[in-house]
Amino acid sequence: MLIGDKIKNIRELKNYTQQYVASKLDMTQAGYSKIEKGKTRLSIEKLGQLARVLELPIENIITFSGSSCLKENSVYQLKDKSCDVNFDLVKKLYEDKIDLLEKLLSKTDSELQFYKEKYRSA
Repeated sequence: MLIGDKIKNIRELKNYTQQYVASKLDMTQAGYSKIEKGKTRLSIEKLGQLARVLELPIENIITFSGSSCLKENSVYQLKDKSCDVNFDLVKKLYEDKIDLLEKLLSKTDSELQFYKEKYRSA
């Protein structure tokens, strides 16, 4: 994995936008995007600044792999789906949210149909 891809993955895991990171680095979003795409050479100074923004040691950025997750400003390898994340609970919460959204959509459709019929007969 290229360093730009690693930086992008870490940024996304931290839910940071390119604009946010770019502003912290005192550069444009377009300029920062070129770092992630590997179109701009990354100096050690800029990598150090980036590490501070991402709240990680430089070594963790360099050695980051796609099977890692972020926790308490460090990178830990996933072991048996760990990182203190209960994936079954996350899945259940996700499914509950989908169910709730489907019910809300159904109710909204019913209300919309009610108002359509009400104003057609008016």
